Amino acid sequence: MNNTKKNIALKHLLIEGKKQIGLKFYPDKVIHDLLKEVPNTKWSREFGMVYIANTSENFDLIFTLFKGVAWVNLSSFSTKRNLTNENQMLTVDSYRNRKLADGLKSCPELFLQKLELKRYSLNTARVYISMFERFINAHSESDLLSIDEEQIRIYLQGLVQDKRSDSYINQMINSIKFHYEVVMEMPNRFYSIERPRKKESLPKVLSIKEVGLLLNNTNNIKHKCIIELLYSAGLRRGELLNLKIENIDSQRMVINILNGKGGKDRVTILSPSVLTDLRVYFKEWVPIEYLFESPTGGKYSAQSILHLIKRAAIGANIKKNVTPHMLRHSFATHLLENGTDLRYIQVLLGHSSSKTTEIYTRVALNNIRGIQSPIELLNLV
Repeated sequence: MNNTKKNIALKHLLIEGKKQIGLKFYPDKVIHDLLKEVPNTKWSREFGMVYIANTSENFDLIFTLFKGVAWVNLSSFSTKRNLTNENQMLTVDSYRNRKLADGLKSCPELFLQKLELKRYSLNTARVYISMFERFINAHSESDLLSIDEEQIRIYLQGLVQDKRSDSYINQMINSIKFHYEVVMEMPNRFYSIERPRKKESLPKVLSIKEVGLLLNNTNNIKHKCIIELLYSAGLRRGELLNLKIENIDSQRMVINILNGKGGKDRVTILSPSVLTDLRVYFKEWVPIEYLFESPTGGKYSAQSILHLIKRAAIGANIKKNVTPHMLRHSFATHLLENGTDLRYIQVLLGHSSSKTTEIYTRVALNNIRGIQSPIELLNLV
């Protein structure tokens, strides 16, 4: 039976240390009435679903009871995906344990669990949690399953009227769709929600001379190596922060990027001159685990990288708003200007699609410089 209102998804739950079978479904009178025949059913506010003890008897009872009435969906109930305490990654525990102001709703536990099980990055998880909590608190009087597309459109129109950025609105849409389509397993429920028209903005880049000025205005060898790696290898800031000492392969002259954006591994180039500076840095700073560590140990912070680049830009009298990602853009653009095949640049950057890399052809100057302006045809003196 494919009617979504007669679809019961079974979930593995762990409540007070005991395994339970969660039953997730659209509100439906027939299903509610039949559930009354199941002994010891309980409601979990934490997970937002009915649950019963995880026993073979109860498992068989569910199929017997709902045969011919509802389709029992087992896609999330594989024995390989049993929920245990070990499944819970520590990265979002701070959201579980925090205290919100009175009257504010927090993100559903199932939402947090799905982020963990899907291995979303911490940055993406933070955005999704923050956005979805704003959404649910704006609809605090409504049951989430009862919210329809029109209500979401009205909410998004309010964000537009508040002059929220396109990026903010897209993030809000992503968090809402994640809840309904991934967590609640309602595919394409809001497929017709319109997104802001994507703006065709070009990447901001530095000239090679400006990169040199930036490096000449660093405070110490550590800061210099950070800027050198961002530029010379085209690293994202998060990738640099996650670099461990063993990721620098001086034998093959490559840098191994593990679990980059989208969970992808790749290799990128290790410059001989950068390797020389890294060896000086290593002897002076003696990092233990991560290539760049904070003074108290552990990863260097993202804000520290931004601040050191800003300070170097001010010292170099560069008027542009220099960011870590601008160095990555500059890496790709300068490679293209010097004749590197776009396909190789795509691999070095870790882009899945060549279309993403092609944007650098619009800022590379090697072809533009060869074009003569028609005003030159006037032979003006």
